[in-house]
Amino acid sequence: MLCHMDAVVARIGRQGRLVVPAEMRRELGLEAGAQVVLRADDGALVVEPLGRAVSEVQAEVAPHLDRGRSLVDELIEERRTEAQDE
Repeated sequence: MLCHMDAVVARIGRQGRLVVPAEMRRELGLEAGAQVVLRADDGALVVEPLGRAVSEVQAEVAPHLDRGRSLVDELIEERRTEAQDE
């Protein structure tokens, strides 16, 4: 592995496995079995902890939510109504 500043060069194994160096795992708070989100971004592979990805989406959606409205309750009511109509 070749390191330069905060970048690391690594190899993809035969079965597509990528080993994340211990220092990076510690920095990201990743332990064995941790879930991560993988996405392609303009030709780059981005790997981020699942919790961070969820928080980012929640932050993007939050300004558009009506605080006095429960979408979960509305969905449950819709499902109940549909079930009664069957």
